[in-house]
Amino acid sequence: MSSEPGRLRKLRNYIDGEFRDAADGRTTEVVNPATGEAYATAPLSGAADVDAAMEAAARAFPGWRDTTPAERQKALLKIADAFEERAEDLIAAEVENTGKPVGLTRTEEIPPVVDQIRFFAGAARMLEGRSAGEYMEGLTSIVRREPVGVCAQVAPWNYPMMMAVWKFAPAIAAGNTVVLKPSDTTPASTVLIAEIVGSILPKGVFNVVTGDRETGRLMVEHPVPAMASITGSVRAGMQVAGSAAKDLKRVHLELGGKAPVVVFEDVDIAKAVEGIAEAGFFNAGQDCTAATRVLVQESVHDEFVAALAKAAAETRTGLPDDEDVAYGPLNNPGQLERVAGFVDRLPAHAKVEAGGHRVGERGYFYAATVVSGVKQDDEIIQNEVFGPVITVQSFTDEAQAVEWANGVEYALASSVWTKDHARAMRMSRALDFGCVWINTHIPLVAEMPHGGFKKSGYGKDLSAYGFDDYTRIKHVMTSLDG
Repeated sequence: MSSEPGRLRKLRNYIDGEFRDAADGRTTEVVNPATGEAYATAPLSGAADVDAAMEAAARAFPGWRDTTPAERQKALLKIADAFEERAEDLIAAEVENTGKPVGLTRTEEIPPVVDQIRFFAGAARMLEGRSAGEYMEGLTSIVRREPVGVCAQVAPWNYPMMMAVWKFAPAIAAGNTVVLKPSDTTPASTVLIAEIVGSILPKGVFNVVTGDRETGRLMVEHPVPAMASITGSVRAGMQVAGSAAKDLKRVHLELGGKAPVVVFEDVDIAKAVEGIAEAGFFNAGQDCTAATRVLVQESVHDEFVAALAKAAAETRTGLPDDEDVAYGPLNNPGQLERVAGFVDRLPAHAKVEAGGHRVGERGYFYAATVVSGVKQDDEIIQNEVFGPVITVQSFTDEAQAVEWANGVEYALASSVWTKDHARAMRMSRALDFGCVWINTHIPLVAEMPHGGFKKSGYGKDLSAYGFDDYTRIKHVMTSLDG
């Protein structure tokens, strides 16, 4: 990164151990969503830049592949320590990227990011496989777990720093090399990560190219990568899967979500509302696991809606340095228009109980919103809003709750709120989602997998399962006759 007084800061690609401009000099402006004003430029990378990054990663792969797990662990632990040492710099970059509250970025993102890197440092030394054995007379079989090769990775704009870590940490730990592209609206923290990581890893192991959808397409269609990994929309995931299919690349997709939050009549309403409001409005609802689709048993529906509307009215959004705000702006003007559009197009039978409007004229802020009276086939129920909007439906019994909860194309996360243990167990089995929380919603830990079914994609982030996704299995058989 570089800057001059009175001018936009200049972000650069990181390729083969050095920072570079785009080969053709093209750039795009980067806007702070809290102000709506440009603060930097970033390379609009084209084919030449992608070629250079892929070639660098390919050259570095044999050497990095042949390092020992202990060496890779040591490098990742150094990276985690460096993240802690540069925490305030990372916070500043992420806040400028996203407009998130400074305090929440410091407490809710830096600690898990560091912990996740350290987890994968440990995972590097746990290359598990079936035990060697003689499964045919006179022959011994062993299983090798190997890195897949060069990984093309595309991260989203809702958690640019954290999602960059979710991408590169397991890949690097497994012995792969990486070309990572951040979203075109949030490149700043990823470029800073390149500075940190690049000072520790051999050149070419970790590369960053910035750019738009075309840049991402060039990465996925490039002949060098053995694997493409993306966190993004369903549309983007389908495009990546289609492009990767042309040369049979492995694909890792973490896509959209429409998490059902099933609330039964035996809950403590106040506690449930507190947890659900926090999980629905956190990060302005820009989270694929956000608690934004609530189904409440009819006997407590009205009480729940009233309490949730009150909680929404008390939930503030605002500038990053305001310690009293719960979330920041939406990421970009298009996302603000998208969220507002869902509310503006509500059918006559729906009712806005709280919020439902933009906040201020500067930046992309939207009020915490609660909508009741919606029906299962309504647009706002079936499609991902990705904003601070919580809908509430009323259900009669457990069977209807399951039917409606599963009645969407997404299958990433869900939660059940009840004091009845047997019911919680039945629901956790019946809900067709990659994660089911019980009496909580949204916590994630490095040791447990994150990933969904159906149009939410396939593959896992975090956990040993996420690490395994960046490896391949080889069978080696040897004759005992020599």
